[in-house]
Amino acid sequence: MIECRDLRKVYTNGDVETVALKGASFSIEKGEFVAIIGPSGSGKSTLMHILGALDSPTSGTYFLDGKEVSKLNDDELSDLRREKIGFVFQAFNLLPRTTVLRNVMLPLLYSNTTEEEREERAKVCLKYAGMEENKFYNLSNQLSGGQMQRVAIARSLMNNPAIILADEPTGNLDTKTSHIVMEAFQELHQKGHTIILITHEPEIAQFAQRVISIRDGIIESDIKKTKK
Repeated sequence: MIECRDLRKVYTNGDVETVALKGASFSIEKGEFVAIIGPSGSGKSTLMHILGALDSPTSGTYFLDGKEVSKLNDDELSDLRREKIGFVFQAFNLLPRTTVLRNVMLPLLYSNTTEEEREERAKVCLKYAGMEENKFYNLSNQLSGGQMQRVAIARSLMNNPAIILADEPTGNLDTKTSHIVMEAFQELHQKGHTIILITHEPEIAQFAQRVISIRDGIIESDIKKTKK
């Protein structure tokens, strides 16, 4: 599904160059649950932006479903993000004075679907993400952190994406709530979803099936867990 070959990224500010990635190469198969872990400044956020088609590498190639992403134009990149990738962020990015249901419906707002179809799809995704049905009509600012992240997960599923890309999804949560959210990701993985998790926390990375460690722009290790 994903193939990265010698990805390099250099940021230039005047005469100063900062090398964020120094030749990252790896592949991710359909249905894998992969954690990319590294400390601040390791290059993991840069890699996340490239995998999410939000940025392009300075050199190297990134293929998603056989397409070389860096050769796509802006419209094609927008279509790819909408159709192939579901994003889950640390800050939830929910509209605070909008109901849970309408927050989840947003990705289909400008699609060729009726209001009823969008609402039914949102309900399915919320249940899929483990959200309690009695919370569907609550405002998002009336929810706990764990509930808000479940809403964000449900929203990421609305377009039935090939990949769920989660950027530090437990960064604003306490330990107990973080584990609950990670168990939700594990359930999605068991149902066949491909999940890429960006984190700096080793404990959170251990929920994944495979852990890619990055430091100073270089992949240090790539370890896949053996099934018990």
